[in-house]
Amino acid sequence: MILSLDIRDVLIIDRLELRFQPGLNVLTGETGAGKSILLDSLGFVLGWRGRADLVRQGAEQGEVIAEFALGPDHPAQAVLQDAGYTPTATLLLRRVNTRDGRKTAYVNDRRATGELLRALSEVLVELHGQQDDRGLLNPRGHRLLLDAYGVDDVLAAQTRAAWRGLRQAEKAHAEEIARLDAMRAEEEFLRHAVAELDALAPEPGEEDALDARRRRMQAAERLRADVARAHAALSEDGAERLLIDAVRWLEGAADGFEGALDAPLEALGRALDALGEAQQGVEAAAETLNIAPGELEAVEDRLFALRGLARKHGVLPDDLAALAQELRDRLERLDNGARALVDLARAEAQARAGYDAAAIALRAAREAAGGRLDAEMAQELAPLKMERAVFRTVIAPSDSGPEGTETVSFEVATNPGAPSGPLSRIASGGELSRFLLALKVCLSRSTTGVTMIFDEIDRGVGGATADAVGRRLHALATGAQVLVVTHSPQVAALGEHHWRVSKETRQDMTLSRVVPLSADQRIEEIARMISGDTITDTARAAARDLLAARAGLAAALPTA
Repeated sequence: MILSLDIRDVLIIDRLELRFQPGLNVLTGETGAGKSILLDSLGFVLGWRGRADLVRQGAEQGEVIAEFALGPDHPAQAVLQDAGYTPTATLLLRRVNTRDGRKTAYVNDRRATGELLRALSEVLVELHGQQDDRGLLNPRGHRLLLDAYGVDDVLAAQTRAAWRGLRQAEKAHAEEIARLDAMRAEEEFLRHAVAELDALAPEPGEEDALDARRRRMQAAERLRADVARAHAALSEDGAERLLIDAVRWLEGAADGFEGALDAPLEALGRALDALGEAQQGVEAAAETLNIAPGELEAVEDRLFALRGLARKHGVLPDDLAALAQELRDRLERLDNGARALVDLARAEAQARAGYDAAAIALRAAREAAGGRLDAEMAQELAPLKMERAVFRTVIAPSDSGPEGTETVSFEVATNPGAPSGPLSRIASGGELSRFLLALKVCLSRSTTGVTMIFDEIDRGVGGATADAVGRRLHALATGAQVLVVTHSPQVAALGEHHWRVSKETRQDMTLSRVVPLSADQRIEEIARMISGDTITDTARAAARDLLAARAGLAAALPTA
């Protein structure tokens, strides 16, 4: 509910503070008094597109502040949370327009974008009038309106979920087809590469081992000669013979030294033992240098093959084994691709069947809701003196999507047998107003905390028809907030709160004024609306009768 609207230096308003109430609020005044400026100002603070020259002449900037009361479950709370704002019981919108055209917006004293203002406006305010293309006249919103009127939310949610499932299944199927097509294009390469890798059978770490072995074999000749010379130096023709001779000589002389040579002889024995161990170690090392014919060539061939295949595939030699497994996996997927495609095609068909079933159920619910809405509209149009008019909810096939497989549009024919068409094209000004009002009454159950504004929706009607219009506006305002800009005394009399819009000239400057009316002032204003500038006692009496009728009106349901 809108609590207040404060306007500073906008067009012909210098300063204006309005405090609105629940129920039916009416604004009246002579043509040109500034009623449309109030709506322009409200549209400006809500981010709507409108006239650019809003700043009052002589002022540096214009400013509009709107305050709204929000319940904890009001849809605006979700919009605020999505934008990073905390939930609030009171929403304050402020927007400034400078003389040079710069606009600045604030939400609860925090800078905000025009996009956020417009998102909030969608759940805060509904504007209905003969030139309105944002609300009931916009065919793009008719499907949502019909769903809110009489379609179970579960059906719509099931259809959206089934659509997401179908799109996912279609995507998975298409991606697998593309992958298999790409693999089929390289099938010959895959089979050749796998065969080549399997024939070589590379192993991680094999390159380093082969390289070390190759270096040892390349150095074997030099090593073999050194080892042979060392072995000869240690053999019977070398150190061993000399040590044996020394032992023999010392043993022959030992008796003459009375034990003095025992220690040297023991040391020479130990040396001979160590020499024997050395000879065995050298012989064992020499055996490792025995290379079979062609062994070096075979090691080099495999090492070069590993490195060449690695260069060919652009990987390190140690990664060849992993590459081989990857290519085998791709080849296996290709070989098993037909079975995978069958499974994905089956999943897609099942998802499509699920979506079709959900969409058919949703369409049936929409057709049933459309029939109920058409019947209810016929009942609403009769008291508005349009009993010969025909309202139709047209449900036509469209491309499949998350919201189903049909479009919804509201069409009218003003007389039986006349061609039907969109509301905005077929109905005249007065007829259009009544169509919109009847439709809003039927759809009012879908309104959740939205302030409804009707801009001269009673234009072109009078008498009993105007009274019927007023009664329906009064019914809409039960438990809600409705603002009506009207020239009809019957409608004005049914308001629970009444403001008069007027102009005054002060110091060669024309300014608009809006004042709340007392009970006596309401009589005078409604009498003026009845009789014009010259207010007669008869007009005052008629005004009192209209106000008395309002006092006795049952607000629960509109009547004929």
